[in-house]
Amino acid sequence: MASVVQTAPGLPYLQAYPLALQEQVRGLLARAGLGDWLLRKYPAAHAVRTDKALYQYTAELKARHLRAAGTLNKVLFDSKIHTVRHALGLHTSRSQVQGARLTARHEIRVASLFKQVPPEFLQMIVVHELAHLREREHNKAFYQLCCHMQPDYHQVEFDVRLYLTHLEQQGTPLWGQA
Repeated sequence: MASVVQTAPGLPYLQAYPLALQEQVRGLLARAGLGDWLLRKYPAAHAVRTDKALYQYTAELKARHLRAAGTLNKVLFDSKIHTVRHALGLHTSRSQVQGARLTARHEIRVASLFKQVPPEFLQMIVVHELAHLREREHNKAFYQLCCHMQPDYHQVEFDVRLYLTHLEQQGTPLWGQA
């Protein structure tokens, strides 16, 4: 089993991954090949550009996989989300009293950075936030639910982290300006 090592500053999105994998990424970065590799694997961006389209996209995924989960009150792209602190998106749940009833309001916010990324990346982020409707913690059941909704969830999450690393090191979006 490969050892997991906290790295020196430079690859904050990959700190929990094995050192050998981090070295491979450093090699790609040194050759300026990480962006090319990502573009070969994911050649095109998704078509979801507006908050309304993002809400519809999210509602369709929810209807397909989480029919019994709570209602989504708001889904939007948010330019204020800091990708290191909040990672990729943000799910909030707020209880609200309406008469004699207690209702929950669920909001999903996706970093605006992800307006122009491959469809797999957007799906992974939305799946992650939707999974929080059922599982609040990042536990085994949470990741099983993510994999149920997107079977290659873990690979795509790693690739999103590679893209964030590319952005931090190279500074140029691969699929257009977000």
